[in-house]
Amino acid sequence: MPKLKDLQNVKIVVYGYTDSAPVGQHLASQGIPDNLTLSTRRATTVVNYLVAQGIDQNILSAKGFGDTHAVASNKTPEGRAQNRRIVITVQGPGAGPAS
Repeated sequence: MPKLKDLQNVKIVVYGYTDSAPVGQHLASQGIPDNLTLSTRRATTVVNYLVAQGIDQNILSAKGFGDTHAVASNKTPEGRAQNRRIVITVQGPGAGPAS
């Protein structure tokens, strides 16, 4: 698979997710009032990292989904940990397998 910065004609979208636990006081004091904001911040942090690694910022975007789209139960610590995640997608004609 080619390195992300070598890809052309693509759009890289970073999706952020959280568990369903309410945002704690520590995050609220940092201007993060809810899980949607937290997930967007999480995705944006990854986008900023990718830009710092040399990925063209014009092909990057971030989207937060908060506590929607759970992949595991929020009733256990393990499930909540699985729901706190990011997913990076590469879309477009340049996203196919390398020849």
